[in-house]
Amino acid sequence: MKQNKKIVSPMSNEGRNIYVIEHIIKSLLTLLESKAIADISISELCDNAGIGRASFYRNFNSKEDILRAHINKLFDGWRSDWEKNNRIPLSSGIGMVFEHFEQNREFYHLLNERHLIYLLKDVILDIMELKPDLPKAEAYAKAFVAYTLYGWVEMWFQRGMQESAEEMRQLFQSQGL
Repeated sequence: MKQNKKIVSPMSNEGRNIYVIEHIIKSLLTLLESKAIADISISELCDNAGIGRASFYRNFNSKEDILRAHINKLFDGWRSDWEKNNRIPLSSGIGMVFEHFEQNREFYHLLNERHLIYLLKDVILDIMELKPDLPKAEAYAKAFVAYTLYGWVEMWFQRGMQESAEEMRQLFQSQGL
């Protein structure tokens, strides 16, 4: 049975909430272009988004949560591709991660510039399906790869993403990972 895409009326509560979230994200990204996240107040963020503070707190607990939501939204397409190809070698999956960052270079450059790369750690741990209840050998192996990947991504951003996604995949693979 074919599922139809859900149509959301812009006037429904869900439609208004989607609108609010999109404007909050856009507002924060715009403000981050000129100032550090610590220098952005919730009032300024809400005024810039054209929404009330209650709308902010209904959707987010912090400014960092806005960025986490945006990162997760960006990774939704990646996750879909990964799930379709979940039998591919790890090095190919790693290449897909670097391609994702390359395709969204402007956003990730902004995160790096504002010292917010640490927000990627949870996404990378989620990608690696790292959970403490895994058998010990699997848990530690996945932790090794996940934290190594996170370190590589952080260094790549700090170096200005000079290498291509393919070069990064090859470098990662050449380390025996």
